[in-house]
Amino acid sequence: MVVSVRSLALQGISGYEVKVECDLSRGMPGFEVVGLPDAAVREARDRVRSAARNRGFVFPVGRITVNLAPADRRKEGTVYDLPILVGILSASGQLMTDLEDKAFLGEISLSGQLRPVRGVLPMALAARRVGIRELYLPRANAPEATLAEGLTVYGVDQLDELVDHLAGRSLLKPETKWEPGEEKGSGPDFSDIKGQEQAKRAAEIAAAGGHHMMMVGPPGSGKSMLAKRIPSILPDMTREEALEVTELMSVAGLLSPDYPMATQRPFRSPHHTVSAPALSGGSQLRPGEISLAHHGVLFLDEMPEFSRDTLEVLRQPLEDGKVQISRVAGTVVYPSRFMLVCAMNPCKCGWYGYDSGRCKCSTAEVRRYLSRLSGPLLDRIDLQVDVPALNFQELSSRTEGESSAQIKARVEQAREIQRRRYAGTDVDCNAHMGQSELRRWCRLDSRSEQIMEQAYRRLGLTARSYDRILRVARTIADLAGSEDIAPNHLAEAISYRTSKNLK
Repeated sequence: MVVSVRSLALQGISGYEVKVECDLSRGMPGFEVVGLPDAAVREARDRVRSAARNRGFVFPVGRITVNLAPADRRKEGTVYDLPILVGILSASGQLMTDLEDKAFLGEISLSGQLRPVRGVLPMALAARRVGIRELYLPRANAPEATLAEGLTVYGVDQLDELVDHLAGRSLLKPETKWEPGEEKGSGPDFSDIKGQEQAKRAAEIAAAGGHHMMMVGPPGSGKSMLAKRIPSILPDMTREEALEVTELMSVAGLLSPDYPMATQRPFRSPHHTVSAPALSGGSQLRPGEISLAHHGVLFLDEMPEFSRDTLEVLRQPLEDGKVQISRVAGTVVYPSRFMLVCAMNPCKCGWYGYDSGRCKCSTAEVRRYLSRLSGPLLDRIDLQVDVPALNFQELSSRTEGESSAQIKARVEQAREIQRRRYAGTDVDCNAHMGQSELRRWCRLDSRSEQIMEQAYRRLGLTARSYDRILRVARTIADLAGSEDIAPNHLAEAISYRTSKNLK
């Protein structure tokens, strides 16, 4: 007898339906799983057998064949334990129920307890798309599944509970939709930063337009402090953005069972020893750091200490907002629309170009240090700002600077202007404008044209940097509430284009 049980699988952050076909037949005892299973899927045979026996069910003797369809896609993980066991119990007559509009997923322990799996939200969204009405999964995953909406979600602790519910003996209570509660505590605030008004202004512009930013300065000048506070001035995520971030974290296995939805913009700060696959995406096709920073901030501290090959991985995602990962196991595409924030010293010791007399680096050593950053990568960074060492008066001052809330209010006003401007298009902020939007919204008057021409020649700009200056100028105009880009807006954008320490 053949029984088909509906389940789900992942490809990148997209879920798709898998039919778990269980066939029981006479012959020499055997248990085969086919349909391109990996080692974890094949090991389900032993978990399922022990779980059934330990919960008092009769495990059939004979030949058992389980096919995971579509059979031409690789299946991985422990998500198929539960549908395989449900299929076997149904095929052997120990579970009589209609399985047509139900789907099952989850890992089973040897004692019959259900354990959580990763990637539940994208699979739940896929279940809703294909018309599944009831989803059964480990109780720890149930709150996350309710975010998909349109499904009746049942959280299950033990195999017995599921069988009793399906047989109508003791019904499970559907999981209520999870809603985020009130945020507790507050993160780092811009009011903590002493001085550095130019750097704070650049951070405000970057947040208002979604621009990439680099800070160059000596050790202890506040570069890392400033970078860690940028998420506090970014606009709150929309529900769509929050679900995208949650899907990525779910696939990576980073969601907390107690709080299954990402409500804060991500802030990822990998160590400079990170490898290129860890940054772009690992060998198991899971999201890398640049995807986990989607809709948030990717902070690279001590940027020249990263290997050149690792940094070059950033070039395509910075342009396209997505990354394609090709490995032996397959090819997936992950979104990676993040704000890149970098910090670096002007030389190996950190004091080149300052009057402290502490720098002992030769000119050749400084050039070798800076040469770790390629021209094409620097060309993709919109704002390059110097963060000088603080003097004693600035450091000892008790005057508080602007709070994150005050800066965020201006950022949100600028973003609202951009939302209205780009309504009905794929563009969500100035940094993501295409050529048609640039031509329409970044027109320059004759005086601004002259300023741009002089800067283009004097700084040796490229076509890419020309466009990026226009995008930054548009953001500065939005912060000023100006409909047109004025000469002073353009001049400020140009001033952020090249740090004196990178010349």
